[in-house]
Amino acid sequence: MTDFAADRLLLFGATGDLARRKLLPSLCALCADGLLPENLAIIGTARSEIDDAGFREMARAALEEFLPAQRRGGMATFLNRLSYQQLDASTIDGFSALAEKVRQVGGPDDQNGGLAIFLSTAPSLFGPTIAGLEHAGLTGERVRMCLEKPLGTDLETSAEINDAVAAAFSEDRIFRIDHYLGKETVQNLLALRFANILFEPIWNSNVIDHVQITVAETVGLEGRVTFYDDAGALRDMVQNHMLQLLALVAMEPPTSFDATAVRDEKVKVLRALRPALATETVTGQYRAGAVDGQAVPGYDEELGKASTTETFTAIKAHVDNWRWKGVPFYLRTGKRLPERVTEILVQFRAVPHSIFAGAGGGPGTGLQPNSLLIGIQPDEDITLSLMAKVPGLDEDGVRLREVPLQIKMPDAFVGQHRRIAYERLLLDLIKGDQTLFVRRDEVEAQWEWVDAIRAEWEANGVTPKTYASGNWGPSAAIALTERDGVSWHE
Repeated sequence: MTDFAADRLLLFGATGDLARRKLLPSLCALCADGLLPENLAIIGTARSEIDDAGFREMARAALEEFLPAQRRGGMATFLNRLSYQQLDASTIDGFSALAEKVRQVGGPDDQNGGLAIFLSTAPSLFGPTIAGLEHAGLTGERVRMCLEKPLGTDLETSAEINDAVAAAFSEDRIFRIDHYLGKETVQNLLALRFANILFEPIWNSNVIDHVQITVAETVGLEGRVTFYDDAGALRDMVQNHMLQLLALVAMEPPTSFDATAVRDEKVKVLRALRPALATETVTGQYRAGAVDGQAVPGYDEELGKASTTETFTAIKAHVDNWRWKGVPFYLRTGKRLPERVTEILVQFRAVPHSIFAGAGGGPGTGLQPNSLLIGIQPDEDITLSLMAKVPGLDEDGVRLREVPLQIKMPDAFVGQHRRIAYERLLLDLIKGDQTLFVRRDEVEAQWEWVDAIRAEWEANGVTPKTYASGNWGPSAAIALTERDGVSWHE
C-alpha cells in the first residue's frame, strides 16, 4: 500500500456511461457512508462542453437513476465535491488548463495528500492522455493512475499500453481495474478458502474432480457493436474476469492479505495454465430466438452484416502444477443465454466406497458426490451440497438425498448494503491498496494464454457454430464436458 490517501480524484470520461452508471453512484454511496476522506475533491473531465454546475446536474440525474434512494443520503454534500474541466484528450493543448483546475483544490506535491486518476477512455487515447498528463506535471510521485479495461486486444497491444503508462508511473502507482475483483462474493472466495481450516486440506486433485466457471449473459450487443465485434467473448470475458476467478480458485495460500503476496500467487497459476488445444474449445454465435419469453434478433442482424466473431466460448483448461494435476477447469461464457448468472462450481469426487449400496438400495440410494456452488451474480450465495438420510422407514434400505447448506450473503449480514463492485475498488484506489487490482505480469500471462487459443483457432480454421438465443450455446459445448462424464451445472 502506498503511503498516502488521495485528496483529489480526477475522472476521465466523466460524462460517459461507466461514470453515470457505476463511478458517480459508487462515490456518492461511499460519501453517504462516511468512507471518503472529508477533504476529497472530485474533478471530472471529458469532451462535453459543460461547466461545474452542468456536471453536478448531470451527476444528480445519474444518481437518481442508478443509485437506490436509501443510499443517497447527503447527496447535496457529495455534489458539492464535484467540479469539471472540459478536455479533448487527443491533443495536448487542454492539459495545462486541466492541471490548473486540479491545483485549485490542492497541488500534486502537497505532502498531506495526492492525486488519483481514473482513466476510462478508448485505449487509443491512453498514450496521448499519459503524454498530456506528463506535459502538465500531473504524473509526480504523489499521483497514481487507475486504468479501466480493455487494455489492448492481444499481448503486443497490451504491452504497448503498459509501456506508455510505465514511462510516467511506477508499477506501485498503477491500478488496473477488473471490476469482478470488487464483488463481495469474489472477495468471499478468499475468505472461504483461507479463513476456514476445513477447506484447505481437501482443496486439491485428491478430492476435487473438476471445477466449472460460468459467466452467462442474457443481453446482446447493447450498443457495444464496434467494440464487441473487434473483441469477442474470449477477449471480452475470458482474458480478464474468468481467468481472475480461476486464479482465485486455484492459487496457493498467500503469506498475507496484501497486494504483493496475493498477486504473486495468482500469477503462478496463470503461468501454469497449459495451452488449450482447438479440440478443448468451443466457439459459438447466437442467432434469433427468445430470451425471457421475448423474441430477440441474431448477432448478424444486430451487427448488420456477417461476422466470424464469437459470442460464446467454452474451454477445458488445465493448471499444470502439483495441486491441480488432472483436474479440468471448464470455463463457459456467452451472450443471449437463458439466464444471467456468474458462478463457480467446485465438484468433489465420489466417496471411494459406498456402504449404502449393500443395504438393499443399490443405485437407488441416491448417493451423489458433494459440491460447492459459489454464486457471484445476480445472487451472492454459497451452497454446499451434502448427503443425508431421507427420514422414515423404507423396505429397500437406507435412502439418501442431497441437502443444500446455503448461505445467502444478504441474509447472513443483516443491515449491510449490497454494494456496487466499484465502491471497493474506488476506495482502495483513493487509499492506495493494490490488492484487488491486476498487476502487469498477470495481464500479460492472461494475454499469452488467450493469444495461444486464438492462434489455435486460426491454424485449425475454427469458426463459431450457431446457437439459438435462449439456449446454453452450441451443442458442442455439451459434448466438451460429457465426453469426460461431466454435465454443466444449470
